[in-house]
Amino acid sequence: MINKNGRHNGSMINLANYRRNKMTRLTTLDLPSLHRATIGFDRMFEELDRTFANSASQGYPPYNIAQINDDEYMISLAVAGFGMDNLDITQEKNILRIEGTSPKGDEHVNYLHKGIGGRNFRREFTLADHVEVEGASLELGMLAIHLKRIVPEELQPKKIKIEDHNGLVTTAHDAIEADSE
Repeated sequence: MINKNGRHNGSMINLANYRRNKMTRLTTLDLPSLHRATIGFDRMFEELDRTFANSASQGYPPYNIAQINDDEYMISLAVAGFGMDNLDITQEKNILRIEGTSPKGDEHVNYLHKGIGGRNFRREFTLADHVEVEGASLELGMLAIHLKRIVPEELQPKKIKIEDHNGLVTTAHDAIEADSE
């Protein structure tokens, strides 16, 4: 929308003004020059590079991410035409990388229409802390990757026992059991 001063307030683009000024959309970000001016943000810039590199992949292959429960997830990728020998899954720290190499052998086929993608791909997913790959399976052109969050014992919440003024340790559960007897 245009405010009373004739300026764009950010909620809507004036199409006539857009065409007249030949505004362009920002499609690239010059991360190297920004990176040189900062100290200690290496991990953030690596993450941004990975995100922009992944967005350039044109969405191939398509995928879904489903949450099974609070600690389990499933990533499903449509990889029709790829066999187990054409797929590679690796986890390095918190990065899950899925790579596919194009199956060979159909170079001699004269396709009238080839709509099933068979090109090389690389997909990366950033996993949260303590998320590990539990397993993967390939069935009917769908690659399913099962993820599970396994929080170490020392990071899990702990129940704190309360001491009474005499130094005896009791919990609410113990008191309830004694009352029921």
